[in-house]
Amino acid sequence: MSFSRFAALVLLIAAPVPAQSDTALVAVATNFVKPAERLAADLKAATGHEVSVSGGATGKLYAQILEGAPYDALLSADAETPARLQSEGAAAARPFTYAIGQLVLWTADANRDLRDPKAALGAARHIAIANPALAPYGKAAAETLQALGMSEAVKDRIVTGQNIGQTQTLIASGAADLGFVAASGLEGTVGSRWDVPADLHAPIRQDAVLLKHGEGNAAAKAFLDYLASAQGQAVIASYGYHPGN
Repeated sequence: MSFSRFAALVLLIAAPVPAQSDTALVAVATNFVKPAERLAADLKAATGHEVSVSGGATGKLYAQILEGAPYDALLSADAETPARLQSEGAAAARPFTYAIGQLVLWTADANRDLRDPKAALGAARHIAIANPALAPYGKAAAETLQALGMSEAVKDRIVTGQNIGQTQTLIASGAADLGFVAASGLEGTVGSRWDVPADLHAPIRQDAVLLKHGEGNAAAKAFLDYLASAQGQAVIASYGYHPGN
């Protein structure tokens, strides 16, 4: 982290730096684990607050929270889950949008042409998507197939990952020819991609919320404050997301 960014973060979150740091456990949608770990490292360097990231499909994280998992905050892959937690009394604050996700059709084969996505999907033996019932990126993938008029044509060739990370692994391993993944997971990968136009699916609005367990937790609050800040949003954009606020 550059000195200028470090200084800005200190001024934003810790003026002055707290004498005693806190720790927090944050549930994070699989697509956002890498950016969350980067943001947590920035926060620790600037303030001493330590944030541990626990990744998973949004639907599974929601179930764990209801079962009493000791998460202090949730970084969801959708807007509906944090709103539901607020309505159910499990949230300590109003949710806010921290990012808009970018869905990508991707193959690990650099020679495969995805410029005509319908032709590429039609020729594929197996197509990977995340479970639409658990993962918002999977729901967006299903909506995209519907918008392209390909749902019926490919339904018998769909392979499903429980989350977007598992879906990307299916493609990277060759178990699927291609599939729909999050742009944020493609940093450092090889292959071919087609960025899905935003009008082919509902926006992947990703909301964050402070949970009841994290009420009064300085690390959780500082992490969410950084997430919403200009500095945090710049980090998030560097992973392929669109601004959340």
